Amino acid sequence: MEEGTFKSPSHCTGTDDDHARQWDTREGCEVRQILDRVADKWSLLVIALLDRRTLRFTELRREIDGISQRMLTVTLRQLERDGLVRRTVHPVVPPRVDYQLTPLGATLHDTIQALVTWTEDHQDEIAVARAEYDRREAGVGAGAEPGAVAGAGTGSGAGGGAGAGAGAGVGAGAARQAS
Repeated sequence: MEEGTFKSPSHCTGTDDDHARQWDTREGCEVRQILDRVADKWSLLVIALLDRRTLRFTELRREIDGISQRMLTVTLRQLERDGLVRRTVHPVVPPRVDYQLTPLGATLHDTIQALVTWTEDHQDEIAVARAEYDRREAGVGAGAEPGAVAGAGTGSGAGGGAGAGAGAGVGAGAARQAS
């Protein structure tokens, strides 16, 4: 098999020489299409809420802040089409429709729970990384290169001068003072 080719259209892993890539990133790849579907924010929330319980449409909508009726409808239809959610219409007046995970959807919930656990375990580290990034980006002024540290310079220009490079001038507040 030629390098860069795939066994079949649905086979979406890289060649043997390409261990870093877990799946093909082409738009037509089935793995990518499924991940795009189940990894969006609304699908993840719906799957999490339906863990071991059945909910009505209005209950789901009430539980998911920010989701519109239309977006919830679209999300549920897509999850139903993929075999992850079962929709049950009860023949009563007024009509009652329930949603629950299928056995396949329940297996996906286990994977999502692992992601949630990872997030909970590392949320403090992520918060620190975000704060450091925000401090660096706040120090970038007009004309400065992205990623540059405010106050670090050659001694000339807006970030330079007395005290620059010795810890002074680092951070957003110092960048404003130097102006």
